[in-house]
Amino acid sequence: MMAITLDGFVARRDHSLDWLMKQDTKGEDHGFSEFLASIDVIVMGRGSYLTVRGFGAWPYEKPVVVMSKSLSQNDVPAALHGKVEITDLEPLAVMEEMEKRGWTRVYVDGGAVVQSFMRLGLVRDFKLAIVPILIGDGIRLFGDLPADVDLRLTETKEFPSGLVEMRYCVV
Repeated sequence: MMAITLDGFVARRDHSLDWLMKQDTKGEDHGFSEFLASIDVIVMGRGSYLTVRGFGAWPYEKPVVVMSKSLSQNDVPAALHGKVEITDLEPLAVMEEMEKRGWTRVYVDGGAVVQSFMRLGLVRDFKLAIVPILIGDGIRLFGDLPADVDLRLTETKEFPSGLVEMRYCVV
């Protein structure tokens, strides 16, 4: 589940989500709590982790695994011990580790991490919330792929705010 701008960005180059925070969704329920309840673990990259950590209160009750070559477990604040784990494993090894733990429904978050999982064919389905804003530059959700990825649209939902949610399965 990812929010993206209409021009396809998940964040600004500096990982800022200011464009998302200023959207007036008029109290609409976009199902994020329901979505989180359906997953076992969140896997994200360093940039997403640092951005979310900067929000103040940690928003996740599910375990979070941060993929990073530059961070270590020593970089996790004491308040997040037991909630956040740092790994330097590659995507296939991360998925093998998640499976060993019995975690089969993995929420992959962050542009670079999503791209690496997509390139390896590790994404089965996704839900996009298209936010009605153009920011012109930033971090794309989908980068270069080695081949076409065929998708099947399984659900759409539009909201009065102009936000449109789409769910796709990889064919």
